[in-house]
Amino acid sequence: MSQTYFLKKEPSPAKLSLNYREELNDEQYEVVVSGDGPCLVLAGAGSGKTRTLTYRVAYLLDKGIKPSRILLVTFTNKAAREMLSRIETICKNKITGLWGGTFHGVANRLLRMYGKHIGIENNFKILDEEDSKDLVKSACQQVGMPADKYFPKSDLIRKMISLSANLSESMGEIFSKRFGQLNREYLPIIEEIARIYTQKKKSASALDYDDLLSEWLRLLAEAPKVKAKLAAQFQYILVDEYQDTNRLQGEIITHLAEQHQNILVVGDDAQSIYSFRGADVNNIFDFPKVFKDCQTFRLETNYRSTPEILALANESINNNEHKFVKKLKTNKESASKPVLVSAADSAEQAEFVAQKILDLRRDEGLESEQMVVLFRAHYQSLELELELNKRGIPYVMRGGLRFFEQAHIKDVMAYLKILTNFQDELSWQRLLRLQDGVGSAGAQKIWERVQAQPALSAVWAEDLSAGLSQRSLSGWNRVKELLQKLSAIGPEDVASQINYIIEGDYNQYLKIEFENAADRLEDLKQLAVFAEKYDSREDLLADVALSESFKGERGQTAESSGEAITLSTIHQAKGLEWRIVFVIGLVDGQFPNAKALEDNGNLEEERRLFYVAVTRAEDQLFLTYPIFNGYGGNIGQLSQFIKELPVDTYDELHVSADDDWDSGTVLEDNLEKKEKKYKDLSDDDLEYIAEEEGNTAAAFWDQVIKKRNKK
Repeated sequence: MSQTYFLKKEPSPAKLSLNYREELNDEQYEVVVSGDGPCLVLAGAGSGKTRTLTYRVAYLLDKGIKPSRILLVTFTNKAAREMLSRIETICKNKITGLWGGTFHGVANRLLRMYGKHIGIENNFKILDEEDSKDLVKSACQQVGMPADKYFPKSDLIRKMISLSANLSESMGEIFSKRFGQLNREYLPIIEEIARIYTQKKKSASALDYDDLLSEWLRLLAEAPKVKAKLAAQFQYILVDEYQDTNRLQGEIITHLAEQHQNILVVGDDAQSIYSFRGADVNNIFDFPKVFKDCQTFRLETNYRSTPEILALANESINNNEHKFVKKLKTNKESASKPVLVSAADSAEQAEFVAQKILDLRRDEGLESEQMVVLFRAHYQSLELELELNKRGIPYVMRGGLRFFEQAHIKDVMAYLKILTNFQDELSWQRLLRLQDGVGSAGAQKIWERVQAQPALSAVWAEDLSAGLSQRSLSGWNRVKELLQKLSAIGPEDVASQINYIIEGDYNQYLKIEFENAADRLEDLKQLAVFAEKYDSREDLLADVALSESFKGERGQTAESSGEAITLSTIHQAKGLEWRIVFVIGLVDGQFPNAKALEDNGNLEEERRLFYVAVTRAEDQLFLTYPIFNGYGGNIGQLSQFIKELPVDTYDELHVSADDDWDSGTVLEDNLEKKEKKYKDLSDDDLEYIAEEEGNTAAAFWDQVIKKRNKK
């Protein structure tokens, strides 16, 4: 008997289970229902990109697309879990079979399934960071590290290998572009270490985190049948945060989308700020070139910020030459303009921020957790952290350590602590272990001999070298000689002591130990500038101790109860939002940083970073800058990111240490404090600065000149 089996037709949009028109705004709706073929979705800050992506997946499922035919790729496990959870909530059903996760997570799964086609067994081990460090260290030992104290440490070599993989560049290219501070003669040895490291991973059937992507790409390139199978399977591919993809990820997506061409990427070129991690903004710029029939959608309705904040953000990013044009708008009610705040120096900037936080809590009833202070570089938080400590304002440092908790800061402070109290065991142990060739046993032996001396002067008067190995002896002599030279400087000139430390071997240590050596050196230079205001080493150490004890007494309580204000670099704040945002240190050389001022490509990324900072704000935005720019008492040039803004996009606020700003007694106390800093400036220089900076500086510098003339 013959029978007929009738296939069910996919439901038409009119019969969909959800009313997408009601759930989405017009911009989002167009993406969700018209996102077939190659699609570039330019999602402005706060425009609901996650909502758009999740409803797009729900729409595909609603149309009858099998979950296994959909690939949704995100950048973090948290984002992946959130999106999959939202999709199930929208669909009111548990979704099984959908390929959703991070690039690395999907790579792991596919390599387990198909890796045998390129010689990778499905039981391969994934090396975590510590495993990877140990294996590189083993490779270094096999090569035989040069007897050169300036040869990079194994952890820095591991980071070079990682960058080489992520950027698809040779070790030589990575070395030249990012590690130019190292001796070029080291390169062949480093390349040999990288080769042995790769060999060791293969012998152990292991892949590190970076291998997951490079081997996924190799699978697609060298196993055509697997590529064809996957390209056929993934009928729809959706990628989040496409502006943050690296070259490997861009190539992977291009391979997978080859057959169906249903590739929808969501991103914002204006928020591409991770080139230092290997992100390539050209992936999003070139997407319409790679996929010729690309549709471009724009999500420009911002649900976060006031019209005034968005007006400033739009004007700022419009100064970039390389961009997709878009203009954020909002339905929020009009409110106050962003405020440009000028302070005499970074200390007064910190006082303003701390006082304004207290005012907002008291006068507007805002909670501390609704406020954030953002900065370009970690050193910019130094004075603010101490000011918050003194005022008893709890804070948390997002995604990192507080300024005085960082290793390089603790290293330099250890020298100062020994000069003040030579019986400080922790500081001795720290400095000795920094020395090449001094291990725990050697450090303990030296410390026991130091401890037995009656005074620091006796430490270098006595011969404490008995029984030390030659390498331990060399390390001990370096520490001893540096401490002797520091003690000769005098306890009142702590800034010179710090500069002497960082101008010597410690500068070289940074270069061989840390990928971000330049940033850490900048921190230390700023620490030296900060130390200028102290009359003695003891006073500085007292404030540092206050900072350390503050965390111990209040930090945990504040974090757990939500009573703490957030401090964060801008990179760490991306994707988040607060009602009140302070962006500090807006002077050229700090933000944008000095390196960016020399290269337009870097400058455009710095401007994108500024854009990210200001678009974190929901209700109020304070942009602050110090007239004195720290190093050597130089006058700071207001950030060009502010200068290029139309003046009607912000209001101005002048911080004064005196209630009677207009009476001629402006900042009298600050003038006394700044004697060292402005004494070498001519009246012409001061008048020029006044003209450049406007009324804010004019009022301040008029008082400087008057005071000088009286002398």
